[in-house]
Amino acid sequence: MPAETLYYVLSGVLILAGIAGTVLPALPGLPLVFAGMALAAWAGDFQEVGVPMLVLLGLLTVLSLVVDFLATMLGAKRVGASRLALVGSVVGTLVGLFFGPIGLFAGPFLGALVGELIHGRQIHAAAKVGLGTWVGIVIGTVLKLGLAFAMLGLFALAWFV
Repeated sequence: MPAETLYYVLSGVLILAGIAGTVLPALPGLPLVFAGMALAAWAGDFQEVGVPMLVLLGLLTVLSLVVDFLATMLGAKRVGASRLALVGSVVGTLVGLFFGPIGLFAGPFLGALVGELIHGRQIHAAAKVGLGTWVGIVIGTVLKLGLAFAMLGLFALAWFV
């Protein structure tokens, strides 16, 4: 197998892992997508996808990191989440990985809820914070998926046009 083919296969694996990482919190989603696209561009000697397009894709990657952070923080702040709720949502998300799709769905909420209960909130207020934090994470995930597919579309456009 020629080295160039190996690079293209590896770039495809990175892109697929990155798309999965937009939903799975353990993987750095769009940075992996970008790394795969940069590797493919490099393997093709930047003939199909040039440096200006890679700069644009890099900026979209940075935007995705900002979106992820802001969506979670704004969702949590809107409902008055404590630091323990934010830490709990991260821990809940990571623990949720071991319980499949239901764990990924419920983990951030339950983690934020437990964090707020430890912080001393009543169950009703803690549930409100858990829900707000979860909504922020979901909105961030949807926005990151949109950015991932926009990046794929731009990359494909540059490659084939």
